[in-house]
Amino acid sequence: MTSETLAKTPLHTLHVELGARMVPFAGYDMPVQYPLGVMKEHLHTREHAGLFDVSHMGQIILRGASAAKALESLLPVDIIDLPVGMQRYAMFTDENGGILDDLMVANLGDGTLFLVVNAGCKHQDLAHLQQHIGSQCAVESLFEARALLALQGPKAVDVLARLAPEVAHMTFMQFAPVRLLGVDCYVSRSGYTGEDGFEISVPAEHAEMLARSLLAEPEVHAIGLGARDSLRLEAGLCLYGHDMSTGVTPIEASLLWAISKSRRDGGARAGGFPGAARIFAQQQQGVASKRVGLLPQERVPVREGAEIVDADGNMIGTVSSGGFGPTLGAPVAMGYVQSSHIALGTELWAMVRGKRVAMKVAKTPFVPQRYYRG
Repeated sequence: MTSETLAKTPLHTLHVELGARMVPFAGYDMPVQYPLGVMKEHLHTREHAGLFDVSHMGQIILRGASAAKALESLLPVDIIDLPVGMQRYAMFTDENGGILDDLMVANLGDGTLFLVVNAGCKHQDLAHLQQHIGSQCAVESLFEARALLALQGPKAVDVLARLAPEVAHMTFMQFAPVRLLGVDCYVSRSGYTGEDGFEISVPAEHAEMLARSLLAEPEVHAIGLGARDSLRLEAGLCLYGHDMSTGVTPIEASLLWAISKSRRDGGARAGGFPGAARIFAQQQQGVASKRVGLLPQERVPVREGAEIVDADGNMIGTVSSGGFGPTLGAPVAMGYVQSSHIALGTELWAMVRGKRVAMKVAKTPFVPQRYYRG
C-alpha cells in the first residue's frame, strides 16, 4: 500500500508539521515517532503527559432498549448490569472461543452503548454486529465522524482539568459527555499505557483544534506508535493480532479476569456467547499453553516470533510481543508457553539469531499500573 492509498486521520497534517516519521499501520498513515524519539516519548508519558492520536480505531454506537442484551450474545462480559457512565473491557469471541477482537464498551444511558474497537478489525467488527444483532438494535458507525485522542500520564488530569474541571473527579473507567473548548466530546478515564489518563472522542472536524490546544500545555508532548507499544508492553497489556487472535481463547490469553462472573460457568447469565462451551471446559480442565510475562536476563531485546525452548532445547512456546522497556531499563516480552513451564521464576530460553537468550517467567505488569481509582 502506498502512502497515497493509506487512510489519514484528522490529525495527519499536524503530525507532518510536528516532524513525525509516518508509517503504514492498519491501513492508515500513522506517526511512529516524533523528533523527540521513542525512548524520550515513552519516559515523558510516564513522568508528565503524552498525547496520542488513536483516531484510526473504530467508534460504534448501539441504540435501543435491547442493545445491552443483544451485545451480551456476542461477548462473555456483563453489559446488562454495566452502570450508566462506566465502561468495561470486553472481547468478541467466535464459535471456537477464539478472540475476534478486544474492545471497550461504555453505557451512555437510555439504551445507548458506545464501543471502541481496534483499527485493523473495525470493518469486520461492524459487519459482525450488523449481521448478528442489527435486527435487535441500531448499529451506527462513527468511523469518519469522530476522532479519538488519548492523553496519558500522571499530569494528564491537571492538563484536561484546565479545560473541564469536572474530569478531575472521574475515576478509572468512568465515561462521560464533556464539553471541551465549546465542543461536545465523550471522555473516559482510561487508556492503554498503564498510566492514569483519558481517552477523548471528539467530532473529526474539531480534533486538530483540540489536539493543538492540548499540545500547547507545558506538560504535553506528542507521542507516536513506537512509545505506545513499549508503554502497553511494560503494562502487560495485550495487542490484538500479536498477543491474541482467533487462534487463542481468553483462557489461553490469561484474560479470565475479563470474563464477568455472571457470564462464567455457574453465573447468573452463564454462557450464551460464541465458544462458551470450549471456554468453560478450558476453565475447568486447563489449557496446553498460556500467555505469560517474560523477562530476558540479558540486555538483548527478544522480539515477536522468537521460539522459546526449555533447558534441553525443546520448543515450548513463542514470543508474542517483545522489546525494550525504557521505564524498567531492561528488555521485556510476553509469549505463549506450555503450561508445564508457566510458574513464576521458571527459567526458559529464547532463540535470537541462533543463540539462546535466558529468560524468566515473570508477573505482569512489569511496571506498576497507576490508574486513578479515587
